[in-house]
Amino acid sequence: MSLVIATRKSKLAQTQTEIVMSLLKEKCGEDSEKLLMSTEGDRRLDVALNKIGGKGLFVKEIEYALLQGKADIAVHSMKDVPFMLEEPFEIVAMPEREDPRDAFISLKGISFYDLPKGARIGTSSIRRSSQLRALRADIEIVPIRGNVQTRIEKIEKESLDGIILAAAGLKRLDMDHIITNYFEEETFLPAIGQGALGIECLKNSDKKDIFSKLDHNETRVAVEAERSFMRELNGGCHSPIGAYARIEKDDIYIIGIYETNYRLVKKDIQGKVCDHLELGKSLAKKVIKEL
Repeated sequence: MSLVIATRKSKLAQTQTEIVMSLLKEKCGEDSEKLLMSTEGDRRLDVALNKIGGKGLFVKEIEYALLQGKADIAVHSMKDVPFMLEEPFEIVAMPEREDPRDAFISLKGISFYDLPKGARIGTSSIRRSSQLRALRADIEIVPIRGNVQTRIEKIEKESLDGIILAAAGLKRLDMDHIITNYFEEETFLPAIGQGALGIECLKNSDKKDIFSKLDHNETRVAVEAERSFMRELNGGCHSPIGAYARIEKDDIYIIGIYETNYRLVKKDIQGKVCDHLELGKSLAKKVIKEL
C-alpha cells in the first residue's frame, strides 16, 4: 500500500514532493502517491500574506488532512512553516538543503546592480523589500504574488525591470538558466529555512521511523538554528526577518536581520554546533539590544 503525501497543487510544490517520493523509494523502498490540496495562501493571491495571517496559511489545511488520516505526511517548504507547530504535529525530517540564496530575474538580462534609477522590482516579501531598499533606495517595489510561473509572466505584464525569487525553487524546476544575479546569503539574507524541505507527520504516527530516514542532520541543525532566532523574536510575515546558518566542522555561524520602526539591524554569532538552539536565541538578543 502506497504512502500518501499531502502537498499544494503548484508545480513547484509537486516537484518538491516528487523529490521526497524519490527519496522514500531510494532510501526506504517505499512507494508513495500525492494528495493535492489547495490552501488559503494559494487561493488569496490578491492580498499580502502579512495582511491575512502569514505563513500558516500554506500549511493549516494540509495539516488537517493528516489529522483526518487522509495523508501520512505533508511536504512543505520550511520557509512557509510557522516557528511554532500545533501540538499533534512534528517535522520528522528535513532532506539535504538546496541553494538558500535569493535570485534576481530580469528578462532583458540586466544585472540588478546596473538597473536604472527608479527601476521597478516585483516582490511580495517584506524581507526582500527591506533589503532591496537598503541596497538601492531609489528602487520602486511592486507587490506581486502567485506561483513561480505567474510571477515571471508579471515581469512583462506589469512592465517590471525584474523580480526576486528563491534560487532553490528555480533550480528544482530546472529554471536556473533564467537567473540574472544571485544575492549572497550573508549580504542579502534569505528567509528562515529557505531552500530546505520539511516532512511533517503526526507525533503518534506509526510510520515515523520510515520518514526519519530522510533526515539530513546538517540541514536540520542549520534550519533549527535559524528558526530558534525567529522564535525568540516572535518573527513571521509581519516583520522583515531573515537568517542564515552555516556549519563548518564543529562550529556554526549564524547571521540574522530584523527590522522594526524602519530600522534594519544585522548581527552575527559563532559557536559550537551542539549549542545551535541557544546560539539562535543569543543572536536574537543581540539584535534586540540594537533596536
